[in-house]
Amino acid sequence: MILNRQKKVRLATRSLARFLKKIQRELKLHGVEVSVAFVSDAAIAGWNQSYRQKKGPTDVLSFPAQARKLRVQKVRTQGRLKSASRKGHGAVNDKQFLGDIAIAPETARRYAKKNQRTLQHELRVLMLHGVLHLMGYDHESDNGKMNRLEHKLRRRLGLA
Repeated sequence: MILNRQKKVRLATRSLARFLKKIQRELKLHGVEVSVAFVSDAAIAGWNQSYRQKKGPTDVLSFPAQARKLRVQKVRTQGRLKSASRKGHGAVNDKQFLGDIAIAPETARRYAKKNQRTLQHELRVLMLHGVLHLMGYDHESDNGKMNRLEHKLRRRLGLA
């Protein structure tokens, strides 16, 4: 689900919603809900201070529905066992809500310009990054595991 809760940056929300579904398919997150809210710099700066004790706006924050990583390798769905997700992060089932992602398009636009990318490209990268965090990956503590996976997925999703 895509929610646009800011007014300063014009967004192609339908295109972003389709891309979110593409991310979910690529990660085999079938039947799993993820919400992406595009918010103002002021809103994300407040959350960045509250949750990370960092001042100022950031481009993306992820809020997993589960307070801890789920290590379940298999889940029962439709009467049979099937793999939950890649690498054992975040068990998923037909009715699970994975979490919320907040993205600040104003900040994303600045980063896109700095990195010579389009805003649409930057927003897609941030959505992928946020979903990986919701699945339990953490680039600050995993010795490059999340970064390697993210770059592999960027290539697959046409973001390389």
